[in-house]
Amino acid sequence: MPWYFIAVGGLLSGALIGFTGGLLGIGGGLLAIPLLGLLLGMDQQMAQGTALIMVLPAVLLTVRKYNQNARIDFHAAAAGAASSIVCTWIGARIALGLDSAQLRLIYAVFVLGIAVFYFYQAWRGARARKPLAPRRQAGEFHKGWFALIGTLAGLAGGIFGVGGSVLVVPLLTTFFRLSQTGAQAIALSMIIPGIFVALFTYASHGQADWLIGIPLALGSILMVPYGVRLAYALPEPRLKLIFACLLVVIMALLLLKV
Repeated sequence: MPWYFIAVGGLLSGALIGFTGGLLGIGGGLLAIPLLGLLLGMDQQMAQGTALIMVLPAVLLTVRKYNQNARIDFHAAAAGAASSIVCTWIGARIALGLDSAQLRLIYAVFVLGIAVFYFYQAWRGARARKPLAPRRQAGEFHKGWFALIGTLAGLAGGIFGVGGSVLVVPLLTTFFRLSQTGAQAIALSMIIPGIFVALFTYASHGQADWLIGIPLALGSILMVPYGVRLAYALPEPRLKLIFACLLVVIMALLLLKV
């Protein structure tokens, strides 16, 4: 395939993925990975490593935009980031040692579990007859809790290339009572160092295609701000429902190649 087709296709695909990542606080990698496997025939590890090239700048920009809308507690995020770094490396080493089809199936099950949770959360929010408990702020909690959550985020992010924030957000909204957008902002902030570690680990093992990843990254950066803007405009139950529906689509795309 000529390089200019790859470049244009990457820019357009990256724009769509970046908008989605900004809206849902997932960096777009969850959607990019199954598409790279399905459309370009990449094995799971190569798709994950290539997606990380796009995810890194997209997450940095998304965090900046979230922080402009509502200040992020970077002390809490730093506590999570510190514990996630080593765990990300461990998770990446585990993923690189797995069979590609097996890793894809595990990834699909992981995504399904998160989707079921979000469907429940959206249904619960829509049916609530009385106001839910007031939302809280990250600064109200001991930083050790965020360090523990960072450990889980690091393992998930290392094994799946992305996904650490998808695992963290439900924990922050359910047990810490943070708002959906607040949880997304904290989660993305704490996984940034881990993304560097994961990308270095995958790339050093030849599992990252820069020719495809860079156009995806450029397209993603263009549309992230619009996704973040929409995230703050939508009601929280609707945002959760959109997230759940997207995860089901991602799971289906993953299973098409199993």
